[in-house]
Amino acid sequence: MGRMGSLLVVNSCMGQNSAMSNPADNLVLEHLRHIRMVVDETRLDVRELKTRVGFLEQQYANVSNRIDRIEDRLDRIERRIGLAVA
Repeated sequence: MGRMGSLLVVNSCMGQNSAMSNPADNLVLEHLRHIRMVVDETRLDVRELKTRVGFLEQQYANVSNRIDRIEDRLDRIERRIGLAVA
């Protein structure tokens, strides 16, 4: 049974109108729909941010690897010209 079906059963059991025609009920439903929309938008934003952070992490790893290779090359160069102890 869907959410609306559950609400209708609960309302019927409580002796309320199953159509939920009370203006206060409609206002609550309107607010809930808005909250759901905002949550969905936030979920999409978080997904996008996770993707972007993932790309940044990959780029950082690539730069870090390049720096390590440059450091190794510099060490070899220093050893060749006698600036560093082997």
